[in-house]
Amino acid sequence: MGEVHIIRKDEPIVGHELASGVLRLTLQNPPANALSLAMMRLLFDHLQAARDDKAVRVIIIDSAQKLFSAGHDLKELTAHRQDADRGRAFFEETMQLCAELMQAIVHHPRPVIAAVGGLATAAGCQLVASCDLAICSDKATFCTPGVNIGLFCSTPMVALSRNVSRKQAMEMLLTGETIDASTAREFGLVNRVVPEEYLNPIVRKYAQAIAEKSTLTVKTGKEAFYRQAEMGLSEAYAYTAQVMVENMLARDAEEGINAFIEKRKPEWTGE
Repeated sequence: MGEVHIIRKDEPIVGHELASGVLRLTLQNPPANALSLAMMRLLFDHLQAARDDKAVRVIIIDSAQKLFSAGHDLKELTAHRQDADRGRAFFEETMQLCAELMQAIVHHPRPVIAAVGGLATAAGCQLVASCDLAICSDKATFCTPGVNIGLFCSTPMVALSRNVSRKQAMEMLLTGETIDASTAREFGLVNRVVPEEYLNPIVRKYAQAIAEKSTLTVKTGKEAFYRQAEMGLSEAYAYTAQVMVENMLARDAEEGINAFIEKRKPEWTGE
């Protein structure tokens, strides 16, 4: 990320800061930013709180350290093997919460951008793939290495296979090998690769550009994008045609078109 933030013991494992319509959620759970149960709950809670907050227009998920996230906390999971059920209940709770967290990002009314400065592995890679946009530094790397330790990355596979081709997804899942930033972009896992020192400025630029748009229009478009992607061609066109009709009737569309014709800046109301 260019700068390494030293985490104090009294700091939350997910930092949050809202400025100019952009909510920045920062993973700060050293040393590996593992997605522990506590971290996933806090991240999920922040996302839920932002759903109806009109001050939030865009969300960035980044890390306070060079390592983005090493995925699930294996030590936390392993500790529960001593439970009477050998950890089954805890494992189920962890995987269920992880699934809810990833879906909360996809179904969130605000665009979510991943800013990746370092390694994103397993569920950390899943987190990147679940975001609407992903921008990484040239130092970032990605992998789904569960196969190496006898635990196939089955849930990360869901997000990964919806971002990259099947052959590329299977390559990552079956080999467990790490890919570099340029390969991640080639695969379609990230949008852009930038020099490390420019990661934050460029992510802010993207976020501000989106924050200036109508929240209603962005919400409508994001929801429609993911819904139509699961449909057949004719069904997708029928659905999106109706979405455009409803969008055209919105006040913001009327204002935006009038502003374009009158060569002025639109004034959005979110209606």
